[in-house]
Amino acid sequence: MEYDLVFEGGGAKGMVFVGAIYEFTRRGHTCGRLMGTSAGAIAATLTAAGYSAEEMLAALAEKDSEGNPVFSAFMGAPGNFPEEIISQGAFSRLLKQFDVPGLPEFIEQPIENLILKFFAEKSPANNVFSLVELGGWYSADKFLIWLKKKLDEGKFNGKPRSFSGMTMGEFQQATGKDLTLIAADTTGETMLVINHRTAPDCPVVWAVRMSMSIPLLWQEVIWQKEWGAYRGEDISGHAIVDGGVLSNFPIELFISNEATITAVMGDKTTDRVLGLLIDEKLPVPGAEAAAKTAKKGFEVGELHTVQRLSGLMNTVLGARDKAVISTFEDLVVRLPAKGYGTVEFDMSDERRNLLVDAGRQTMMRYLEGLQNPVDREPVEREPLSSTGVANKVAKRILME
Repeated sequence: MEYDLVFEGGGAKGMVFVGAIYEFTRRGHTCGRLMGTSAGAIAATLTAAGYSAEEMLAALAEKDSEGNPVFSAFMGAPGNFPEEIISQGAFSRLLKQFDVPGLPEFIEQPIENLILKFFAEKSPANNVFSLVELGGWYSADKFLIWLKKKLDEGKFNGKPRSFSGMTMGEFQQATGKDLTLIAADTTGETMLVINHRTAPDCPVVWAVRMSMSIPLLWQEVIWQKEWGAYRGEDISGHAIVDGGVLSNFPIELFISNEATITAVMGDKTTDRVLGLLIDEKLPVPGAEAAAKTAKKGFEVGELHTVQRLSGLMNTVLGARDKAVISTFEDLVVRLPAKGYGTVEFDMSDERRNLLVDAGRQTMMRYLEGLQNPVDREPVEREPLSSTGVANKVAKRILME
């Protein structure tokens, strides 16, 4: 059977998707439209690029030259800041506010330059500089390198993949897949639903990069002029971050049949929708016995300010997404991820394998429940094709 698939965001916990997709495809099911936020954007894009579950499993097991998980490099040290940010950014303006009495300008200016150079180049000062100037503690440069490599590895329909340089429009034409990635425009204060209809000239790799840019963790992305318009509007220069800021699980966009929504999301080819939700309350069998990888130095998540903002954002987002999830609970596969960290990219092979297997087992039980519904309570609501709840929420998030 064909299903439209929705992948939630969740950072490193998104590895659970691989096990779920493995079981989904093993049973002969196929994907229609694909939509993802943050980590879900990565899973949705690789699925659209024709990645098999086996290829995804191989990607998860990759190691660098020192034997570390390749994903641990995603939280890379920032650097190579543009000169205009160093000389004209917030740090520079702040230093200019300090006037040391009795210190001549010709001495004060070189001192300011040395301080700026220190914060822009020396670790961990450069992390602070990156957070203040670009909105993120880490650079995601190595993630972009990895994603481009993956989009050009292996074969698609018998031919070598060569998707890394494609725009959303070109990618859709090459793959035939209807891919939507969710991001948030913090300058325009609106949700971005990026696909070949809304932003055909936006590069695929940058659409993914924007969607996974967790605020305060990774540097924000600035929309470039050459990426074209978004829904006919020029948003060049706007700061774009993780789509989870506005909705981490917008399953209603696939359910709604409103003309304003289908104009953005496309016509339905199936009435079956499946949402892959990361549930941090559900335990992963065996994970408690597998010790979490020891932390390496300071993590931005240790900052109390970050923890407060994260808690506030989760509360706001949870209230919005939960209202829809509770209505369409039978369309949601709750994948366990209790005890796993959003930035635990350096998790051990044992913990990763347990997470992947938990995803596979959960999907297996869900699909078997569809085939044998005797133990499932009947769902009483409007048909998917005319549901008022989805229409109302979908229209609201597109307008915000």
